[in-house]
Amino acid sequence: MRTFSETIWEKGEYSYKAAYGFVPNIHAYLHEDGTHDCLIVVPGGGYCMCVPSEGEIVAKEFYERGMNVFVLTYTTDITMSVPLKKQPLEDIARAVRFVRSRAKDYSLGKKLFVCGFSAGAHVCGTLAVHYDEVTEKNPAYSDISCRPDGVILCYPVITTGKYTHPSSVEALIGKNPPAEELEYFSLEKNVTDRTPPCFLWQTATDNLVPVQNSYLFAQALKEQGVPFAHHVFPAGFHGLSTASEDFFQEKFGEPYTMEQVRRAVHAVKAGNGINVSERRRAELEAQFPDEGQQAAHAQNGGQEEQQSSGAPDEFFHAQAADYEDVHQWLNLAALWMKKRL
Repeated sequence: MRTFSETIWEKGEYSYKAAYGFVPNIHAYLHEDGTHDCLIVVPGGGYCMCVPSEGEIVAKEFYERGMNVFVLTYTTDITMSVPLKKQPLEDIARAVRFVRSRAKDYSLGKKLFVCGFSAGAHVCGTLAVHYDEVTEKNPAYSDISCRPDGVILCYPVITTGKYTHPSSVEALIGKNPPAEELEYFSLEKNVTDRTPPCFLWQTATDNLVPVQNSYLFAQALKEQGVPFAHHVFPAGFHGLSTASEDFFQEKFGEPYTMEQVRRAVHAVKAGNGINVSERRRAELEAQFPDEGQQAAHAQNGGQEEQQSSGAPDEFFHAQAADYEDVHQWLNLAALWMKKRL
């Protein structure tokens, strides 16, 4: 396996106000024999972070199924102070163009898919419905399409309406966003017949993002004639990721997706936070009480993030055998992608 990381924005291109020195990047897991089709994994985390439990562990599952895989660490804001707006969309659009521009170097096949989880699925879904609106200023990428060949949405945040996930929307567009932004980021309202084929899955008992989110998007796809697969498993909490033995043993892999969180928390503690409220500063200091604990927190794969998904009891007492059906989404998605090749 060939692994490496690369930033996707060149010097002077990336200017998100609350980056604290972070630049969005991809982490690669590539085969060293022949060409393989590509998957970009996009972790969730409520637009506050990119959780490790939906990063490397997912990438390796699809690597083992024969794909070349990249994990995208896109822009988030743990301080909830600077609305992200279209920056995550611009990040994933650039990531797709960046990877495609290096297809020969990366030994990629013809097809490129994106796979997002929760808020990361919202990032992928936003690309699916708005890809043709993302302007690329760098001539090195301007002639390269950012439209993925297929989109996998895992327990996705979709709507900004009745069944929304409020904190994700707040981190993305602020507390009192204008109506046009709510409309733009309510993905079920923006599906067209040009939207790429989609694979959706969720659990009926999702305790954080209502299952209606995936139903709303599937219905919109149906109405527009977009090919899709939609799987709803009868039970399971939010954030199940691979639902594998490694997942329940907290073997999530390297926590590199937490870089921006570490940088932001360090800045806030040093008094250099940007527009950070006193309340949010206190919350972050309580969650990350000292640098040593922060490092340990990142090393264990972000256990606090798993707890914050709203399912600490289920997670810490469940076993992979309890969710054998949910684990099958990996095989179902792999077969679905194979049919699209």
